[in-house]
Amino acid sequence: MKIETLDDLLYKELQELYDEEERLTQALPKMARNTGSARLREAFQQHLAQTLEHVSRLEECFRHLGKKRGRETASGMKGLIQEGEHAIGHIQMSPLRDAALIGAAKRVEHYEMGAYTGTISFARALGHENIATLLEKTLEEERETDAKLTEIAESTVNQEALQLGAHQRG
Repeated sequence: MKIETLDDLLYKELQELYDEEERLTQALPKMARNTGSARLREAFQQHLAQTLEHVSRLEECFRHLGKKRGRETASGMKGLIQEGEHAIGHIQMSPLRDAALIGAAKRVEHYEMGAYTGTISFARALGHENIATLLEKTLEEERETDAKLTEIAESTVNQEALQLGAHQRG
């Protein structure tokens, strides 16, 4: 797609966001199945439910623009998801794997927050306040997920991973 206007850029960004969220609907169940922490599993499952809502909001954005939803491949998201898959494939089910999955998930959340922030600014500049409002709701949920992952890591998972390592060395 040739990008010549801010309208074109907004549409391309919405397509990438759509691709990102669709990829996450596939990745989050796998992450949930491959964690030993019940709290982390629940957080991934809750975020999957939110992610399905994010997809619906993006579809609504396309309707507001009167354009087909389409998907522009989000290569960065593909790489971030691969990091989580690497942890699953290379770290035995343990608090250490959970810590790695939290790290991978937090990188995804930060990537998404950056993408949503930029797209919101394009929507606002173009006078698409309805689209900006939809995207802001998703951005807030991404921030909440990031905070929840931090809380799980700092309250239990990281300490359990640390103890596991000390036990294996000792």
